Amino acid sequence: MNRIDDAMVAATMRGYDRNNLFAFVAAIIGSEEAQRLMEMYRVGTSKHWQGATVFWQISADGNVRGGKIMLYDRLTGHRVQEPFPHINWVHSVLRLPDFKLTQCFFGEHLLPYIRDKPVAIVESEKTAILATHYLPQYLWLATGGKCSCLNREAIKALRGREVMLVPDLNATDDWRKKLTLFDDSGIKATLFESLEQMATDEQREQGLDIADFLIAEQTPHGILEQMMQRNPALQQLVDALQLELVGIEEYKPSESSLKSE
Repeated sequence: MNRIDDAMVAATMRGYDRNNLFAFVAAIIGSEEAQRLMEMYRVGTSKHWQGATVFWQISADGNVRGGKIMLYDRLTGHRVQEPFPHINWVHSVLRLPDFKLTQCFFGEHLLPYIRDKPVAIVESEKTAILATHYLPQYLWLATGGKCSCLNREAIKALRGREVMLVPDLNATDDWRKKLTLFDDSGIKATLFESLEQMATDEQREQGLDIADFLIAEQTPHGILEQMMQRNPALQQLVDALQLELVGIEEYKPSESSLKSE
């Protein structure tokens, strides 16, 4: 089985100031927490496109199976699809000869170290990162595609673990069919269907996932981060005065204050 050298992974674990995904995540949960999670999940910065991210797929035994390069919009957090879908693989970019990609779950390398939590599986790597912040009682992994890694070989890494599948809207039926695969492999798995049941038609049409619902409520650090992105001078003030965030609320003017203006 082909693998990528660990040194290549290490070389990407920097440059977060120019990483669009990092900027988006930091604007929601703060820079320190964003960096902690990016390092935890081994998410690096790629030079393939300006602002690009590389999601390293590292198996439970520590082998780097591959690196998926993607470009996100730093403000919306959406994948850049124009003028073409910005997605590639490290082995393709480097033209590694005779390299055969054998994918594993994004975040799989955490399984041997986090044994006391049930495993929750989502489609998007970005969603796994954000969900870890909001719902740390689970170990979040990502398939990296609608049904990628939901196959008999890949799920062997989940044996002995309690698993919950958390599909995107409109993918619930497809993921429900995968429960038989887990059952046949002796893995206890359940399907989280609450999103599908509570979603509006518009949300289903947009294909939202659990992260879209989780980030609907801003955290204090995220609000401050967004303020600093809009006004870089605020960052300089915070650094110069060594200010510590104690409490912050998103300002919403009252009717009385609007009338007084």
